Amino acid sequence: MITQVHRPFSRLPATCSPFVASLRAFAAAIAALILGVFPCANAATARPNIIVILADDLGYETLGCNGGTSYKTPALDKLAASGVRFTHCFVLPLCTPTRVQLMTGMSNARNYINFGNIDPAVVTVANLLKQGGYATCITGKWQLGRDVDLPHKLGFDEACLWQHTRRPPRYANPGLEYNGVEKNFTQGEYGPDLVNDYALDFITRKKDAPFFLYYPMMLTHSPYQPTPDSAAWDPKATGEGVNQKPEHFGDMVAYMDKLIGKLVAHLDSLGLRENTLLLFLGDNGTGRGTRSMMGDRVVIGGKGTTTDTGMHVPFIAHWPANAAKGTVCGDLVDSTDVLPTLCEAAGVALPATLKPDGRSFLAQVRGEKGSPREWIYSWYSPRQGADRTVKEFAFNHRFKLYRDGSFHDLVKDPGEREPLSVAKLDGDAAAAAKRLLFALDQFKNARPARLEQPAPDTTDAPAKKKKKEKQ
Repeated sequence: MITQVHRPFSRLPATCSPFVASLRAFAAAIAALILGVFPCANAATARPNIIVILADDLGYETLGCNGGTSYKTPALDKLAASGVRFTHCFVLPLCTPTRVQLMTGMSNARNYINFGNIDPAVVTVANLLKQGGYATCITGKWQLGRDVDLPHKLGFDEACLWQHTRRPPRYANPGLEYNGVEKNFTQGEYGPDLVNDYALDFITRKKDAPFFLYYPMMLTHSPYQPTPDSAAWDPKATGEGVNQKPEHFGDMVAYMDKLIGKLVAHLDSLGLRENTLLLFLGDNGTGRGTRSMMGDRVVIGGKGTTTDTGMHVPFIAHWPANAAKGTVCGDLVDSTDVLPTLCEAAGVALPATLKPDGRSFLAQVRGEKGSPREWIYSWYSPRQGADRTVKEFAFNHRFKLYRDGSFHDLVKDPGEREPLSVAKLDGDAAAAAKRLLFALDQFKNARPARLEQPAPDTTDAPAKKKKKEKQ
C-alpha cells in the first residue's frame, strides 16, 4: 500500500510548483509516519510461511530448555527462549500413528490403517494449505506407503524423502527419493545433511510467496551411528548395521540441533524469519532403553509404550511477528491439534465435511488464553504385522483412564505400575474418572467398520511405478 501511494509522486519532475512540492512533502511525511508507527504491520498481518519440524524418537527429556542435562541443544533452546515452550505436548508411542494424526488432524480411531501406511484418501494439512495458495514441500522421513505419487496426492508439490519407495540406509552414504526418483549416494554424504539442504533450497526458491515445509527429520532414530561431527565418523561406512554405539545418540541430538540452527539462520539471511511460524516437536518418546538425565533424575526412553516416556515430547512454537516471546505454556497439546492450528494461522477455512478431532492452539502461541484442552484421547494400535491389539485411553494433567477400566494417578505413579480401583476413588480422582469416561464415550463408535478388515501390509512390498535416476 505504501509503495502504491508513493510511486506516483516519484515520477514528479525535480522542479515543480510549490503546491506540488508541498504535496510531495506531505506524502513523504505520511509514509514516514506509517513506517515508524507500524514497522511490522506487513509481517504481522500477512499470511505466514509455515515450517513443521518433527524429530524422530525424541522425548521431552532430551532438550536443555526442558531441563535435560545429557545433551547440548543450543539452537532449540534459543528458539524456546524467544518463542513459546509447551510443557505438556503428547503424541502417540510410535512414528506412523503420530504422523497420521499430525497430517490429518484426526484420531487414529477414525482413519489409521497399519504401520508404514496412510490411507491415500485422507485430507491432509498439506492438501488444505495447497488449496489455500501455499507452495508445499516435504523433506525427510516418509514411511507412509510406497506409491510413487502418494506425496503428491497428499498435497505436497515437492518431496525429498527417505523410505518412500524402498528402505536403504539413511545416514552415511544413504539412498533417497527426489520426487519419487531414487538416488544413491556413495561419496561420504550424510542423509540428514542432504534433506536439510533440500529444505533450504525449497525455502530459497519459494521465498516470495507463502510456503509450507513439513520436515520430518530422520534424526534421532536408531541406529545410533556417528555423525560427520563425531570423532568416529567414517565416510566410507555403508549400511545401518555398522558403527553402532549408545553414546552416538548424543552426537545425533547435537547434529539435529545444528541442522535446525542452519535452517533458522537461512530464514534470517532471506529476511523471512519474522513472519515464519515454526513448530518443533517429537514423533514419540526416546528410543526404548536410552538413558538420559534431567539433573539428578534418570529418564529411560519409553518409545512404544503408552506411559509418559513413550508419549511426552518437546514442543516449541516460534513466530516473531505474532507469537508471545519467552513464555511457557502448560496447556495440553495433542498431535491432532497441529492441522487446525496451521489452517487458522494461514487463514485457510476447513471444509464443512472435515471435522478434525484437534483444536487450534494458535491463541496460546500468541500469548492468549485460548480454549485449552481438558483431556487428550488416544487410540493406539500400530498394527505391525498381525498384532491388532488396541489400547484406548484418555488423560489429563493428573489422571489417566483406559477403556478396560484401569485408572492411574500420573503424579504418584508415572510408570503406571499400580492401577487404582475406580469404584474406590473419591474427591478429585473420582471427578476426573467421570470426566475421562465421558471423553472415552465421545469416541465409542468412531472406528469405521471397513478399517477393521485385514489390510495388506505393504511396508516391504515393491513400489508402484518406481523411478530410478538416469545414470
